Amino acid sequence: MKRVAVLLATYNGEAWLERQLSSILAQVDVDFDIYISDDLSIDGTVNVINAYKSHLNVVLLPNNGRFGSASANFFRLVRDANFSQVDYVALCDQDDIWFKDKLNHAITLINQQHVDAYSSNVVAFWPNGRDKLINKAQYQQQYDYMFESAGPGCTFVLTKKLALEIQNFLIANQVQCKSLALHDWFIYAYARSNGYKWFIDPTPHMLYRQHAENVVGANVGLKAKLARWKKLRDGWLVEQALLIASILGYSNSLPMQKLMRYNFVDRLWLILNVTKLRRRLRDRVALALFLLLPLKR
Repeated sequence: MKRVAVLLATYNGEAWLERQLSSILAQVDVDFDIYISDDLSIDGTVNVINAYKSHLNVVLLPNNGRFGSASANFFRLVRDANFSQVDYVALCDQDDIWFKDKLNHAITLINQQHVDAYSSNVVAFWPNGRDKLINKAQYQQQYDYMFESAGPGCTFVLTKKLALEIQNFLIANQVQCKSLALHDWFIYAYARSNGYKWFIDPTPHMLYRQHAENVVGANVGLKAKLARWKKLRDGWLVEQALLIASILGYSNSLPMQKLMRYNFVDRLWLILNVTKLRRRLRDRVALALFLLLPLKR
């Protein structure tokens, strides 16, 4: 059986963590180690982790100070976890529920599709019992990695080769990467910009919990969409796109040059090529509407 390093970032997740850890430990037809990095939780999260440390494959990494964001915590996990004895690396949130074949299914598709990384659709669910399929499996486009992730990072499974390369890059560029806010977008951009192949699975294999403390969430409902639009209008997402491009070395690409100058002709080019920049029709429309407006600086 293949062996997977599961990277689990925690912070004040006492209410959900036990259910998530149980779903990971129930994975079938794979061997795995769970590496956990806790961001100085002030609830009972560490107590829950300690209760599971009787399992030999659950490893709580030493306290390393306050990270302050899920992204920084995941980057620490990628830098510090031991990948030498594994075949794959998977990212994991503290509050979801995995189907028992999640890892095995991802590994099977990585091999069937001859790719280096996997992500998938998810089923978002709410405390009131509502659930909804979140579809991220549209066809990948030429420049989509410059403008979006490949779906929720909690679905990511990477080959050892790709994971080791990202690990070495993060170790060598730790200072430059401190300002990155979205680890999943960065990992997808790293893979695609370096010629690695990625598969986005339309079949969900996990439940994606929605609650008030979600860092990003499923972008469902008017309130969530308005919050995303505000981030876009405030220039935050543009800054992140340019920062990732700078760190990964594709700032001279045509879309990034257009985004940096952002004059009328550049914006027109981006609008006319919006189908190459985002995968989903709704996201293309939102980006095109944003590009009609001057950028707030």
